[in-house]
Amino acid sequence: MQWLLFGPELYFFLAVVVFTIMAMRPASGSRHEYFTALVLAALGMVVCLAGVRSDGVLFSGTYRVDLYSQVFKTMLSMGLFLVVCICTNLGGVNRKFHPEFYLLLFTSTLAMMMLVSAVHLLTIYVALELSSYSLYILVALQRRQEIGLEATLKYFLVGVCASAVMLFGLAVLYGSVKAVYLSELVQALPAVIDRPLVVIGLLLSLGGFFFKLAVFPFHFWAPDVYQGAPNQVAAFIASASKVAAVAILMRFVAVGSGGSTYVAQALVALAIVSMTVGNLAAVAQKDFNRLMAYSSIAHAGYVLIGILCMDAAGYTATIFYALSLMLMKFTCFLVLVKVAGDGGSLQIDQLAGLHRRSPLLAMALMLALFGLAGIPPTIGFTGKLLVFIAAMQQGYFTLVLIAMINVVISLYYYMLVIKAAYLLEPPNDLPALSVSPPVKLLTGTLVTAMVVIGVFPTYVIALARAAARFII
Repeated sequence: MQWLLFGPELYFFLAVVVFTIMAMRPASGSRHEYFTALVLAALGMVVCLAGVRSDGVLFSGTYRVDLYSQVFKTMLSMGLFLVVCICTNLGGVNRKFHPEFYLLLFTSTLAMMMLVSAVHLLTIYVALELSSYSLYILVALQRRQEIGLEATLKYFLVGVCASAVMLFGLAVLYGSVKAVYLSELVQALPAVIDRPLVVIGLLLSLGGFFFKLAVFPFHFWAPDVYQGAPNQVAAFIASASKVAAVAILMRFVAVGSGGSTYVAQALVALAIVSMTVGNLAAVAQKDFNRLMAYSSIAHAGYVLIGILCMDAAGYTATIFYALSLMLMKFTCFLVLVKVAGDGGSLQIDQLAGLHRRSPLLAMALMLALFGLAGIPPTIGFTGKLLVFIAAMQQGYFTLVLIAMINVVISLYYYMLVIKAAYLLEPPNDLPALSVSPPVKLLTGTLVTAMVVIGVFPTYVIALARAAARFII
């Protein structure tokens, strides 16, 4: 019954086949693609939850199924379901490409699920590329072709460069230690980790993961892609894609660091620069999509703080933080999709009067931004607290101080958005936003989750701690 270990991946592969068949059929005016995607995504969550306790090794040791990978697969399936929920009006995607849209969305999710279980260097690389190329095409599906193609080109070029850097690093790493399995790297690296060639190979290998997470200096694609992609695609990149990046980056650092001070110092430098560049650049933004992009760059720096601790507390905090980021970022994009009905980007001042047009959406946006800023009692505050405590225990006092300064900077531009939603009045009277009962239920669930998990995080922390034990 070993094939049951591969259950979530098999299920999503079958879902991809379903949408491949639908894409081959003549285009129709019905919305059956959306309802099919919604049902398949919901069932996908059930399949992932059913297999969360699975444990074993597949494909000659290149693929590991454990609590760590299954927790992240469940989060990925949840992220996919949430994104599909806001696809009722795909205003940014041409109607005839809707089957291909869902096909690529499920393909990227499948690839990211394979990525979090991959424990072989080539398997990791292939899964990363499959997820990335699916996202490149999704961005290009933007109805306004000139904007979508420009964003896709920038995304693709930066991605190709990151991929080349990563592949070169993997080659250097293999040439240095003659190991391709992560379990072999754990044994071989401690003896040679102080060699300059090994450290360079390891850092270059991390380039592909840094690109996925939008860590400086692989972040240049993010603002243009968030602005130029269909809003649902930007939501998927900002939430589910970041979960997969955190999962594989954490596993690779845990296995490959070998206790190297050079790797830790490099991660400290990248964390500081990513936080600072992201927050300072976000202050000047007038476009909400671009502000979310620079916010993601800043949060990539916070994620690195947890990872560079290289201990159980740091990994536990990072897993919790990944979940909190997914929920908070998606909530922001949920509001964006509902306000920008045409599928385009949104200026911050266009949020004026949101508290009257839809009090529920305004409250959800406020809580999500409070969470991103680290204000209690949200899940974002708890996540940042766990990360900073883990770093303090490792002696990174200066790093935490810099992070706290960046948190204060981020408060400014998050408050500007909240000010627009609650205090500014639109130049013209705008009608109330039509929010369907399912969307109200989804928004209410997200609001409740962000507050309840923030106040009572014990169960989620315990699950993250249990998953972190399987990281190596």
